[in-house]
Amino acid sequence: MVFNVRSFKSLSMMFSFLFLQQLFFPSSLSIGVAQAEDLKIEFLYLEFRDKRPPTLSNLIAPPKDDGQLGARLGIKDNNTTGRFLKHNYLMDEVVIKHGEDFKARLDEILADKKQSFIVANMPADKLLMLAKHKDAQNRLVFNASALDTHLRSVSCLPNLLHTMPSRKMLTDGISQFLVKKQWTKVLLIEGNHENDKALAEEFRRSAKNFRLKIVLDKKWPEGADMRRNAAKEVPAFTQGAEYDVVFIADEAKDFGQYVLYHTWLPRPVVGSHGLEAVVWDRVVEQWGAAQLQSRFKKNHTRDMGQKDYAAWAAIRTIAEAVTRTKSLDVPTLKDYILGPKIRLAMFKGRSMSYRPWSGQMRQTIPLIHAGGAVVNLAPLEGFLHPKTELDTIGVDESQAKCRVQK
Repeated sequence: MVFNVRSFKSLSMMFSFLFLQQLFFPSSLSIGVAQAEDLKIEFLYLEFRDKRPPTLSNLIAPPKDDGQLGARLGIKDNNTTGRFLKHNYLMDEVVIKHGEDFKARLDEILADKKQSFIVANMPADKLLMLAKHKDAQNRLVFNASALDTHLRSVSCLPNLLHTMPSRKMLTDGISQFLVKKQWTKVLLIEGNHENDKALAEEFRRSAKNFRLKIVLDKKWPEGADMRRNAAKEVPAFTQGAEYDVVFIADEAKDFGQYVLYHTWLPRPVVGSHGLEAVVWDRVVEQWGAAQLQSRFKKNHTRDMGQKDYAAWAAIRTIAEAVTRTKSLDVPTLKDYILGPKIRLAMFKGRSMSYRPWSGQMRQTIPLIHAGGAVVNLAPLEGFLHPKTELDTIGVDESQAKCRVQK
């Protein structure tokens, strides 16, 4: 038998992969050896692309394909390892645009596409229309976009799982940080968009839970343009009480950037600006994350966004469940995903799982600052829970009025 250098390198790479697979996932290798037939696992990436609300500044704008490219990387990663197990991952992509009849398009798409797994990038109202659709009842829908807490507390659906964290998880993470820093007196500034209102309301709940005191609760003046007179207007707007920190609820990135360094008292800013709680950011580099970041950028020439990460995590979740259960049966996969055995390596410091009462993926929340660094990771040390500290952020079992897994 003759070996050339190229074949030797290929064999070396294969055996190295199999060794690592056996070392970290011992059951996966035996599955691959025992399973002779090919498995075809099909996804549908479904997005509603709405118009972005007008803002004062166009400098802070997420990419239009945030989510879509993350899903593509998830498929590619699944196939990189799946080929050794004879697993073939496929995905169709459909984008419904603003102005189209969403319900009519949804009827058409779900009748035509037969994939068992849907990665959804859309707001909460349309996500519920999708998950409640008669043609989606036997599928698993992953929410990779909507932050709305009610989807995890009162509007839970048995076929709906969440890889995007809730707003409550984000505000709880920041609140834990404020408690640790002993910044307990807060000035809250709420923006004028609906999402700003939702974020401010979640922070009020988090502040109550973690015994923070909101000493000033202000609504940002509608129509105010601070691009030229922030140095004069913001100090006057932020007077009225002694506070340790300013929380800004400005999800659209409309005005908050003009508040920093202009407050009446020289205080740190958190929330939508300053110190932010995120699902993912380019500055997350520990725990092997740098490798995921570079792989994404190599494939797509930009940094991985928050919806990218959530979509990628959804597709990787199914890969783990299929590998472990050796099944494509949706109820079997759902039981495994929501069960106690699943452990997901998601490059954020801890293994992750799903909350059986809400379908929310348990995950750590990076607390970052705009200058480009991770400041801390929520949940913070010292906040205890009888099952897992990951459940100290977000809707806990006793707080949820619905249950995904019965």
